[in-house]
Amino acid sequence: MARVSGLPSTTVVLVHGLWLSGWALALLRLRIARRGYRAVTFSYASVADDLDLNARRLAAFSRLQPGRTIHFAGHSLGGLLILRMLALEPERRCGRVLLIGSPVRDSIAMRGLSRLSAGRALMGAALDQWYSIPRPDLGLRYEIGVIAGSLGFGLGALVAKLPAPHDGTVTVAETRCDSATDHIVLPVSHTGMLASVRVADEACRFFDTGRFTHGGRARVG
Repeated sequence: MARVSGLPSTTVVLVHGLWLSGWALALLRLRIARRGYRAVTFSYASVADDLDLNARRLAAFSRLQPGRTIHFAGHSLGGLLILRMLALEPERRCGRVLLIGSPVRDSIAMRGLSRLSAGRALMGAALDQWYSIPRPDLGLRYEIGVIAGSLGFGLGALVAKLPAPHDGTVTVAETRCDSATDHIVLPVSHTGMLASVRVADEACRFFDTGRFTHGGRARVG
């Protein structure tokens, strides 16, 4: 990979999901970095702050990153945050966008948790905001890849009846993104995605080529 001022010319910005922080992406970040990318994580207050505020903070963070191209990868809510950022303050160097278990279309699990006592406070406002605003079809402007999981173990399956296939929190149908370049379903759970070698493999494959392997054996180590 070509380098600029001693650094890789492409940066990957990783964005975590609800209730987590940047540390949750440490293993995925390491595996992507081993492939030659400069990989960094963006942390934000997923419950306390609203979607637009965090999207603008992500935009400011991305503007500070070096390199000619910036790819983005978001897990769960993190993927929605990336899409919102690109709608509000597009990053001019944006390359490819990877959504990992992101509930783009709906979240049955969120609606189930919100019906429980204190559930809405635990969720914060960001997901409600995402489903209540107009969402442009960013797949017409960016290459968007989607990784969904089909190993149905997780908190979401305890609070709502999720139609199969699902990853324990998000259904495969909920991850569908209009005009996505590629979509793949892997046998991983929602949280297990972050530790999965196969997810890291497919992430790097998508950043490299704009497509997933769909059964190939590429590895990032």
